[in-house]
Amino acid sequence: MSAISVGQAAILGVVEGVTEFLPVSSTGHLKITEGLMHIPVDDQSVVGFSAVIQVGAIAAVLVYFFKDIKRIVSAWGRGLTNKNERYHHDYKFAWWVIYATIPIVLVGLAAKRLIDGPLASLWVVAGSLIVGSGVMWCADQMGRHKRGEDDTSFKDAMLVGCSQILALLFPGFSRSGATMSTALILDLDRVAATRLSFFLGIPALTGAGIYELKDALGAGVGAAPLAVGTIVSFVVAYASIAWLLKFVAKHSFNAFVIYRIVIGLAVFGLLATGTVNA
Repeated sequence: MSAISVGQAAILGVVEGVTEFLPVSSTGHLKITEGLMHIPVDDQSVVGFSAVIQVGAIAAVLVYFFKDIKRIVSAWGRGLTNKNERYHHDYKFAWWVIYATIPIVLVGLAAKRLIDGPLASLWVVAGSLIVGSGVMWCADQMGRHKRGEDDTSFKDAMLVGCSQILALLFPGFSRSGATMSTALILDLDRVAATRLSFFLGIPALTGAGIYELKDALGAGVGAAPLAVGTIVSFVVAYASIAWLLKFVAKHSFNAFVIYRIVIGLAVFGLLATGTVNA
């Protein structure tokens, strides 16, 4: 039997789609949901499944930002053969995304056993949710929100890209939360921080999904649950992206901070009472 049923895959797809790009930790919410459904969160096939269905959410980014991505990739392609095009911001931005992805790839490969094992614990998720909330609140208060997307630099991209490592090592911290917080500390406005988080997530999450696909299929998750989870996450993530961009244009991140603290404390309570298994 598959380690995850089609019905469970659909539920996890909804959770992934809603939370992947919100600064609340999709990995943390997936692990919490898996725990509530009595799915072993550190099972290799389950870890692989979680990574694979992220590709559905990334596909939503590719579709939603198709014009932007096409413009950036086109500028990068022109710059490879034309020196004059290499001064264009889009050409440089494409390289920055590539360079900024390298650190998380190296750490992911080096620390894979820890990430899939001890660090997959729901105790880590709960603690990371709360600690990450503090970081996000401080970043929102510290940031002057005076720089737009066109003002981003190589330093910005590298620092924001490296911050993804926090979410990789501490599920619950949130990749979106870490990247947005770092961007805010660098004085990017909330919309620019959110869009930069989206673009940096494309290669990192796509690569993780492809890398884990063999483990998900080979270790006990059927093709049908994977397909359902990925498709559902795509549909829900597309709507989530549209909502988030409108929300951050007019609101602070305080609502997410409060939500994360509440969820983190709730998980601690469930673990302490034995309602869910860590």
